[in-house]
Amino acid sequence: MTNDLIENKIFLVYYSGVQMTQLKRIIITDKKHSLPFSKGLLAKSLTAAGISPKQAYHIAELVEDHLRKNDKLIVKSKFLKKIILQKLTANAGEDKTEKYKNWQALGALDKPLIILVGGATGVGKSTIASEIAHRLGINRLTSTDSIREVMRVIFSTDIAPALQESSFHASRAIRAPVDEKTDPVIAGFMEQTAVVSVGIEAIIQRAINENLHMVIEGIHIVPGFLDLELFKGAFVVPLIIKVDDEKVHKSHFYMRGVQTHQQRPFEKYVKNFDAIRKIGFYIEDLAKKNKVSIIHSYGLDNTIPYVIEDIYRQIKNVTSSNGSKKEKTKKSKKIRRKASG
Repeated sequence: MTNDLIENKIFLVYYSGVQMTQLKRIIITDKKHSLPFSKGLLAKSLTAAGISPKQAYHIAELVEDHLRKNDKLIVKSKFLKKIILQKLTANAGEDKTEKYKNWQALGALDKPLIILVGGATGVGKSTIASEIAHRLGINRLTSTDSIREVMRVIFSTDIAPALQESSFHASRAIRAPVDEKTDPVIAGFMEQTAVVSVGIEAIIQRAINENLHMVIEGIHIVPGFLDLELFKGAFVVPLIIKVDDEKVHKSHFYMRGVQTHQQRPFEKYVKNFDAIRKIGFYIEDLAKKNKVSIIHSYGLDNTIPYVIEDIYRQIKNVTSSNGSKKEKTKKSKKIRRKASG
């Protein structure tokens, strides 16, 4: 038994020299390790079930109250999980409990999880990517714009001119003649995406080599430009975010301008709004052709649960498919053994 379990000290809270409360630390123990129970960490993990942070913290409080009332100050993680699931089901429903179980299953994945979030400029990719990374406990988050900025420094304008322009202005850098049937805006974007995709593939491969979960977001996440078959060492989950309403989409740029103190000015994006929408439709068409999920965004609180649910669905499809393949392999081996015997 560890010193943490033996000592399980009493923590006293003082205000102006007066003892207010005394609480013993709750210890979670397994065979080899022990850790103090944390409402904050539990609440954070519960948001992965698609519930609000406020409700998640309330359920975490209920779990702590249950343990203290029943004098369970040293608990095994298996017992704690049982109490968490009971409180979650009672207060949020069986659907949320199932989603929480899905989140816990992510910790048992034998390969890193790489989530790719694409879509037109201004649909909320950065915000959504940041939120799902937080809820799923993924610490590494990067953008394709950051990758493009690094590549801009490495490659001169003469070598990769498309990198020097915004996605909706990449047509300015086209050197080769464009077919009359091809829209210059799309042609420029395709050229830029093809170059940036090389950097994205390198980032994904490094994450696989280091066995790290990661979220990558950006307009250059375009179905068909990345060969996902190259990344068999990871669970790669691609999805595209879409805003149907033009007025809502345009309002995102106004909010972005306010939040960044006009470092990303509203006028710049509104002036190029038609090109931005055109690129968005192009990405969505490729998503349909490549059978990549398209998530319709109707506000952050409504969108995040759908995104997380789709991530779980894609992982479940892959893992169940792999499981059935392994089962078939085992059966075929047994048949061969019987035949040889």
